[in-house]
Amino acid sequence: MTIIKHSMILIMLSLFLVACKSAPILNIDEDAFNTDKPLTMQEVTTGIERAGHGLGWRMENKKPGLIIGTLHLRDHMAKVSIQYNTKYYSIYYQDSSNLDYKEHSSNYEGQSVIHSNYNGWIQNLNNAIHQQVY
Repeated sequence: MTIIKHSMILIMLSLFLVACKSAPILNIDEDAFNTDKPLTMQEVTTGIERAGHGLGWRMENKKPGLIIGTLHLRDHMAKVSIQYNTKYYSIYYQDSSNLDYKEHSSNYEGQSVIHSNYNGWIQNLNNAIHQQVY
């Protein structure tokens, strides 16, 4: 009986640890540029591209106001769309591989979840954009 209890505790602990690595997907929605001077679309485009490239993202300029960023780390891939104008920008999840993406997880009130490292990458990208676009 003690072995069964011990095994159950280990299984529950393992499930808890796996769940801790998942988090609701972080999207950046209409984050304003922190600048007093008017920006041009070219300045914003260049700043966003520079921010992504500096962190290892492949930045693909699809059309004015839309860049697709793709990050490959080891066997993981994350893809985001960055929508922007001269006042603000948004970063939205598009796709991923090997990041445990789950749409509408019951653990997080129906929100889509992903490995928590993804959110760190998005925070880093967000910070880099703020540093590059000024």
